Amino acid sequence: MTLGMASFACEDALLKFLSQSIPTGELLLVLGFAGMILFGAWVARSSEGLRLRDLLHRGVMLRNFCEAVCSVSFVTALAIGDLSTASAILQALPLLMTLGAALFLGEPVGWRRWLSIMLGFAGVLMIVRPGTDAFQPGSILALIAVLALAVRDLVTRRLPASIGSGTLTASAFGAIGIAGLVLLILDAQRLVAPRPVEGVMMAASLCFGLAGYITMVIATRIGEIGAIAPFRYSRLVFAIILGVVIFAERPDLWTLAGAGLIASAGGYAMWREARLRRRRKSDPAGSLIRPG
Repeated sequence: MTLGMASFACEDALLKFLSQSIPTGELLLVLGFAGMILFGAWVARSSEGLRLRDLLHRGVMLRNFCEAVCSVSFVTALAIGDLSTASAILQALPLLMTLGAALFLGEPVGWRRWLSIMLGFAGVLMIVRPGTDAFQPGSILALIAVLALAVRDLVTRRLPASIGSGTLTASAFGAIGIAGLVLLILDAQRLVAPRPVEGVMMAASLCFGLAGYITMVIATRIGEIGAIAPFRYSRLVFAIILGVVIFAERPDLWTLAGAGLIASAGGYAMWREARLRRRRKSDPAGSLIRPG
């Protein structure tokens, strides 16, 4: 899980660096369609296979739309704001997932996790600080990205089990490529021929993204969820280090404190949910389980 989060942080850093000379739409167009082709070819050769008719499912289309919104928002946030700030806001995803599951899926959430949600949102406000000199417009885009991710993951929970995760991932890459094309057209962005070094960096960014996804899947399959889930927040540590070393970012005390609060609250929410899941398995009747 830690290796996967380091890979995602490196992907974000490369995207931020590339966005200084290559239009955001072009980045999404190239990386999205390249990822779709590479990952789709791998899925097609696997036992799962590609079932293109699954892409017409309304839930899959909504999921891909959310993926497109997230990619445009987050990469733009990286381009105009700090890597550490955008990454810190992104860590609120588990809290939004818990909130969404309670409000829209009817899952029981006790006072402990409600408290962690409120503390996590307080951490987000500490980072964003609307109405102050520290406010960054990129923070709003990062918030839009994490909201889109939360809707995407909630929709994923409702998809039929017959729709394979490989097909979903390949189609998500395709949605990112389409989003890049739309952004190029709407924003009248001109295509830029990447220099050789930029081409290498784009390929490296794609490799880091695929490596992050694969290692995260492996981690969730071989490890206990409650034990490995908090290590998702190592991505924030790597992002802060890369932001400081590569982009000379200097997160202030409020940003660091807010990031720590989000990580603590989100880590607790994930640990608590995993613990309750284990207890439900040991007590199928649910007579001893209280939401926490």
